[in-house]
Amino acid sequence: MGTAITLDLADDLPAATLNELADEVFAWMREVDARFSTYRPDSEVCRFDRGEVLLSEASAELRFVLEACADLWGDTDGFFDAYATGRLDPSGFVKGWAAQVASDRLLAAGAANHCVNAGGDVRVRGLAPSGAPWRIGIRHPWDAMATCLVLTGTDLAVATSGVYERGRHVLDPRRGAPASGLRSVTVVGTDLGVADAYATAALAMGVAGLGWLDRLDGHGHAVVTDDGRQYHSAGVPLAD
Repeated sequence: MGTAITLDLADDLPAATLNELADEVFAWMREVDARFSTYRPDSEVCRFDRGEVLLSEASAELRFVLEACADLWGDTDGFFDAYATGRLDPSGFVKGWAAQVASDRLLAAGAANHCVNAGGDVRVRGLAPSGAPWRIGIRHPWDAMATCLVLTGTDLAVATSGVYERGRHVLDPRRGAPASGLRSVTVVGTDLGVADAYATAALAMGVAGLGWLDRLDGHGHAVVTDDGRQYHSAGVPLAD
């Protein structure tokens, strides 16, 4: 879906086991891309959007994603809208969800210390190879070589939605126009699909998203506005 996937496995497991686990993660990500990419006319999500696949014929994964997007639409007062562009595009949930599934599978397979990074949406568990908690840099929205914050933890889902790479690609579904006011929104929780969707929704809200994020239970956030102001909630696990 036009993004890079990186994987760090920090468990002291045989090389063959680590290679097999890595192969399974990347195979899953390729499967997700084939099924959900809006850039591939033959993907299931594109064929469903064109009416070539009925809901009753859809895969279990597509049905799950559609249901999750409907729930998130309600949770965000309509600001997370998979149909905001006029066609079905669940990418604001799928990328984080796919990385979350990969992390869950690694944990179940005995790889308790890992980092899955799907284009800046990051799921970490356990400890880094150094034996310390993972450190997650949040990209500075005006300088690709710098960070504006560094987070740390052993069980974090960190999703960022911003306008610095793809331009103002997130629409305010109420106005039908590109969202403005916020340049970067990072949401920290325990489920990366949900955090991804919440970050997208807050970006779509514009400056009003700051207040919405403040009221969001169980999640921390860090925001950079279009005019360069930076905010973060008290619960964000900042590195020293």
